[in-house]
Amino acid sequence: MKNYYDILGVAKTATEEEIKSAFRKLAHKLHPDKKGGDEKKFKEVSEAYSVLSDKKKRAEYDTYGKTFAGGGGPSAGGGSSFGGQGGFGGFDFSNFSAGGGPSFGGQQFEFDLGDIFGDVFGGGQARTRRGRDISIDIELAFRESIFGAERRVLLTKTSQCDTCAGSGAKKGSKLITCSNCNGKGEIRESRNSFFGTFTSARPCSRCHGKGQIPETVCEACRGESVRKREEEIHIVVPSGVEDGEMIRMPGRGEAAPGATPGDLYVKLHVKSDAKFSREGNNLVTSLPIKLSDALLGGEYRVQTLDGDEMFTVEPGIAHGEVIRVRGKGVPHGRARGDLLVRVDIEFPKKLSRHARELIEKLRQEGL
Repeated sequence: MKNYYDILGVAKTATEEEIKSAFRKLAHKLHPDKKGGDEKKFKEVSEAYSVLSDKKKRAEYDTYGKTFAGGGGPSAGGGSSFGGQGGFGGFDFSNFSAGGGPSFGGQQFEFDLGDIFGDVFGGGQARTRRGRDISIDIELAFRESIFGAERRVLLTKTSQCDTCAGSGAKKGSKLITCSNCNGKGEIRESRNSFFGTFTSARPCSRCHGKGQIPETVCEACRGESVRKREEEIHIVVPSGVEDGEMIRMPGRGEAAPGATPGDLYVKLHVKSDAKFSREGNNLVTSLPIKLSDALLGGEYRVQTLDGDEMFTVEPGIAHGEVIRVRGKGVPHGRARGDLLVRVDIEFPKKLSRHARELIEKLRQEGL
């Protein structure tokens, strides 16, 4: 008696989605038309899936060790009921042309052939061809990370040919129909497979999917429409960025013939500042004050990223107390965070005789 759960490599409590996922992976691996495939095992996993993906058949199998609906399950004698339909053990692929899945023992499958066997047949969902992504690093001063900055960097990369403007043709030369694909831009190929004949399409390698080629090629790029050259990139860093943040610049990566350019990723490295640190959209700084000013109050000049401001210290302020200056923090949208000023009372390390006498009097006053 075959153990369908072991064949698919799932537990008896597996969900429908887990069973479907296990089948897709095994079918993709064991498909006979693929290198290293195994037709016998492929039939086994297909048989197991035909039973376990059907609620009624699965219930019968779990209870009796076999199914009674015919097709797909083991026979009363313990053997497989695989038929010989279509030369493939009971699978019927006649519905593929109508957009459906294969059937086995009268049951319709709902998996996507292109999704499972796309790399075998060259089919599956069409993938957009694009150039290579590239990344660079730039360093910012702390102030630049708060208010934004601009950089101009010179990169050597594959870019659109500036001589022919990406046409691949010599100036004054016209474009003609590609003889390799007859102007279609793609080449169609038919293959005989285990399931029958499949047709796939790929971009024409000569015209790179354009359907036209230059009558006389550009000497700079040799008709490829792209070439390696230096290109100046203007980078605008928005306000409020943080260390390690990434800026994505679509289409500024490397170009490729007949493909969409890749993207440029700019990683930001923000230098630390001796005066300021950041907490979300707020800036934090410290204000050293004298002990006498902590008791009696005073005026201090406070440094902000917008310039110096006069700051009043109220009498009796505590060490470590934080005073909020609104609107002097990190810009975000149309608003700004706040500046948090932490008070550091400076206690003298040495006292003169007169100062000690005065403090002794304060102690006598209960202070």
